[in-house]
Amino acid sequence: MARHTVRGVVALGAIVALAVTGCGSKETKSEKSGGTGALSIKPLEQVDKQGKPVDKKAGGNAADPAGDGKAKCSNISLGFAGALTGDNAALGKNIRYGMEVAIKKHNDANKDCQVSVKEFDTEGTPEKATQVAPSIIGDAQVIGLLGPAFSGESNAVDSQFNEAGLAAVTASATNPTLSQNGWKTFFRGLANDAVQGPALAAYVKNEMKAKNVCLIKDDSDYGKGFAAELKTGLGDLVKCEADTKTKDKEFSAIVTKVKEDKPDVVVYAGYYAEAAPLAQQLKEGGVDATFVSGDGVNDPAFVDGAGSASKGAILSCPCGPAPDAFAADYKKVSGGAAPGVYSTEGYDLTTIMLKAIDSGVTDRKAMVDYVRKYDGDGLARHYKWDANGELEENNIWIYEVK
Repeated sequence: MARHTVRGVVALGAIVALAVTGCGSKETKSEKSGGTGALSIKPLEQVDKQGKPVDKKAGGNAADPAGDGKAKCSNISLGFAGALTGDNAALGKNIRYGMEVAIKKHNDANKDCQVSVKEFDTEGTPEKATQVAPSIIGDAQVIGLLGPAFSGESNAVDSQFNEAGLAAVTASATNPTLSQNGWKTFFRGLANDAVQGPALAAYVKNEMKAKNVCLIKDDSDYGKGFAAELKTGLGDLVKCEADTKTKDKEFSAIVTKVKEDKPDVVVYAGYYAEAAPLAQQLKEGGVDATFVSGDGVNDPAFVDGAGSASKGAILSCPCGPAPDAFAADYKKVSGGAAPGVYSTEGYDLTTIMLKAIDSGVTDRKAMVDYVRKYDGDGLARHYKWDANGELEENNIWIYEVK
């Protein structure tokens, strides 16, 4: 397969703009909405690992990527690794645009320190990530990496980044096992599925009062890991289970099975590319159950694909809603698209690496050391990592399509 690596400073205008929302209360319209009008993914409440509502708070005094405007640097780049093409490109673009907001604010304020971004399109797959990883590692100007975005690609290549001493700061890879590999350069900028899974399961059990759950998972690293956590948390509420594969679009056998078991809730562990047709076919097949899923589905592409079948869906996410000021800046760099899932995390994590550069960091080792010792607020949350690259404090947001 051809290597998709873009070298040099990449203009975001070259990226196809997607009208995404996800983590805010923005609206998305779908031609498949069946006359329901605009459907929105709206934040409902923030919950802890036990699924109990907590105060709706994120970071307090969020770090500003502009700094004091006195930074000096030359020939320094940050890398981005994630899906910019392929079925799940919306998730990668959400992060990339969030990153660009931080880069623009920094470079506009610091004329003597212009930090460039080098993009590496992984298409969201381990195979493509393996192809582009050597190019990332071999580019000496890249002293910090935002990504990889997905768990499968992270699992495939983060060992190489660890060997190269390159900080790999992910805004979205949530498989819990990633932090258990002994990597010293891995940093996760949000809660993992060992937090999200139990929290969502407890929410389904205690807040939604589910009695009969059908658990469906795809074959991705993310889907399998998330489903394992959900199954443990849901316990004997799980009355039926089914499996799908990445790229599947026809689910008649699953629809038949689910309809026979008559669940009041269907919980899906996977990504929106498959979740959208699944939810639509379940609805068309006469399954009258609330569709529930996690961050891999929490994107307007799910709403657009599923249409009216997405109405009432409950979606969890470790991601925080986008503040209004950030949303306005985001639209300026994205061609009018609104912030989506992980956009604020992309901004926050880029800001941390920019602060490192402004402090005098010029190489990979110093970047790793800076991030490891970091302790500060962002738009989405407070960022401070433990020895394994996990955040010390985490909560989950619950969203609803309506």
